[in-house]
Amino acid sequence: MEWAALRDNPKTNYLALEAERLRGRIAELEYFVSSDSEMKELANGEIQELVKQEKVLHKQAERILESGSSLDQGKGRQIDNPNLILEIRAGAGGEESALFASELATMYQRYVATRGWSFTFISESKTGLSGYREVVFEISGNGAYVALQYESGVHRIQRVPATEKIGRVHTSTASVAVIPLRPTETFEINPVDLEVTFSRSGGAGGQNVNKVETAVRILHKPTGTVVRCTSERSQSRNRDKAFLILRNKLADIHESTIAMSAATERRNQIGTADRSEKIRTYNTTQDRVTDHRLKQSWHNIDRIFAGEIEPIITALQKFFDPATLKL
Repeated sequence: MEWAALRDNPKTNYLALEAERLRGRIAELEYFVSSDSEMKELANGEIQELVKQEKVLHKQAERILESGSSLDQGKGRQIDNPNLILEIRAGAGGEESALFASELATMYQRYVATRGWSFTFISESKTGLSGYREVVFEISGNGAYVALQYESGVHRIQRVPATEKIGRVHTSTASVAVIPLRPTETFEINPVDLEVTFSRSGGAGGQNVNKVETAVRILHKPTGTVVRCTSERSQSRNRDKAFLILRNKLADIHESTIAMSAATERRNQIGTADRSEKIRTYNTTQDRVTDHRLKQSWHNIDRIFAGEIEPIITALQKFFDPATLKL
């Protein structure tokens, strides 16, 4: 497949742009080869290396397209890794952002229920008004990751908050990260790179969670990746689950960051939660939800927040499916 076609595919666009940069450098070096005899040997050596790099990029793009075209589209076929971790974090907008994060969590939870998948709490951090600073869930079910993989990014809401007396529209954001869970896959982690701490859990689970240090927090220092697990009543089970999630998060980062560092890629996936870094806007005053990648909108926002997001999910799958691209 030609690079021009790969540039038009959002999933391989960044690889195509990098290949174009390499080809530009190759053209410069070829000029030196033809015009400067003293530079010929040195330039030829660098050209060969750049050509190798371009071939590697092309193979990476082909693998991305092959994996995308073979994904299960929720029609009953079993896939190898149906489970995922869904992380939602409040971004810009203070308390209103935390309330929005809570609404997104409810939206996904209700959508998952309609699909018959399981939705398991991993950890949470709430604000005084019951919004979420951060919440993490595990979702299990055939086709779950395929359906939700394109939800990663910054979501923005525009509305008049209940506490607003003048009626001004406020804008706030929350970031969503979707990480596939591979129970049988391992990722080598150097113990020296980890900082493991234990604390008392809060929330549901009876008095035991407040008396015993069952909550586990693991920091992967090289990437700044943090995993916290409080869902189990046993410290050892929380620790095992936290390590499993960490391995998968690091594996996911590693697989998608061949040309960049792991820390940078994580920022690219969920962004800084700044208002300008958005994939979707929920505008309550206009009763409209707009996905900016698709440049498409849906109305009846209350039903969307109630979990009726299948039309958006389907449109995204068609948009990112290589078979539907006009090449």
